[in-house]
Amino acid sequence: MKFTNLSRGNEIGSNSYLVECGATRVVLDSGMHPKRDGMDSAPDIQSLEGKGIDAIIVSHSHLDHVGTIPLMQRAHQEADVFLSRPAADLADALLHNSVNVMTSRGIEEDIIEYPLFTHEEVEECVDDWRRMKTRAPFVVGENSDPVTVEFFDAGHILGSVGVRMEHEGKSIFYTGDVHFEDQTISKAADFPRDHVDTLIMETTRGAFVRREDYTRGSEIDKMVGIIEKTLSRGGAVLMPVFAMGKTQELLTILHGCKQRGVLRDAPLHMGGLSVKMTTIFDRHASTARRKNEGFHILREVDLRLKKRKDKSKLKPTPGHIYALSSGMMTENTTSNEFARGFLQNPLNTVIFVGYAATDSPAGAMLAAEQGDEVTLNTRYPAEKLNCDVHRLDFSGHATRDELRKFANDVSPKKVILVHGDADALAWFKETLSKDLPDAEIIIPEPGASIEL
Repeated sequence: MKFTNLSRGNEIGSNSYLVECGATRVVLDSGMHPKRDGMDSAPDIQSLEGKGIDAIIVSHSHLDHVGTIPLMQRAHQEADVFLSRPAADLADALLHNSVNVMTSRGIEEDIIEYPLFTHEEVEECVDDWRRMKTRAPFVVGENSDPVTVEFFDAGHILGSVGVRMEHEGKSIFYTGDVHFEDQTISKAADFPRDHVDTLIMETTRGAFVRREDYTRGSEIDKMVGIIEKTLSRGGAVLMPVFAMGKTQELLTILHGCKQRGVLRDAPLHMGGLSVKMTTIFDRHASTARRKNEGFHILREVDLRLKKRKDKSKLKPTPGHIYALSSGMMTENTTSNEFARGFLQNPLNTVIFVGYAATDSPAGAMLAAEQGDEVTLNTRYPAEKLNCDVHRLDFSGHATRDELRKFANDVSPKKVILVHGDADALAWFKETLSKDLPDAEIIIPEPGASIEL
């Protein structure tokens, strides 16, 4: 058995990994790096040239895990693609949106390679996907060297899974992105805790220390207090959120607070790709493993929607709340464009509720002091940051202590650390080396192959 890191760096980006079990080759995820352009945003698919691939397995539908699946399928038409049904629906919508974004950027920024694939290719790919249930084993590579695969709910977003593979008495478990606590919609991960030989584990929050008195309830109370204070002084609230997962969690939280009477019935806006993604979440309201079963966000939450085809500029109104994508306020997204002018008003507040890379506009805002100038978009002058900025912990990723416990529970012989920044990877390597002295703890270099 062998593991190869197809990602172009040890970071959160174009996640993709090759696992070879005898003659059977399986690719885990094929993401697109959100901060790179052209083929540089894709995994090293070219290194697989001449190698037959039996299966492509998708852990979940975020861009950094599914964004280049059409490229992987184009290069390996012989491979079957396996993912959960909710992940398939979300990935379908995301990839079509990605074509639109690449096409626009190709024209505006003269990126010749864009789009990397077309709407027609996405449709052809989606038709070939095999939608699998959790805890229902299936076999890949049955004509050569069979590998038994099983999905387990990962609790990260709708349709996310961890993947267990077994071959000739040896086992591998890939966490994908995982959350071990109940969220507002997603239930906690349903992972087995029996021994595995190799653990491939995400490390996103390895450098983050959660405060000891943290509870999700107290974080909701803190958020409500910030919003109420802002609205009372005549300001507006901007909450940049990822279109898939974080938007739906946040809208459900705010709706619940209004229903309990702890938050005023302030107008709530949603815009960007979030509207389409929320429609898909609602489609699976009664069919997926989730909390608030049967709860339809678009039907039951009082929302003011800005459709993606509506080109009119969304302007802030005092007393209103705006949940807009993207979560890191990436250039040319709804939240980024809305923030121009918004930040200069000291009555307003921005609340971040998810991951924000340090080199993103969101990261720049979180690192800035009031009165500093922040660049939201390189095409426009910097904005003076006069409004309040808060960061709350509603992460969809497991804490480092929960991941550490999981690794100890399954007691692997090898741990391969992926999906983390340098300091996060370093913490896990140091900590697990002490916890599991008989195990080999590995940070895989891009392109490096590791014997399992």
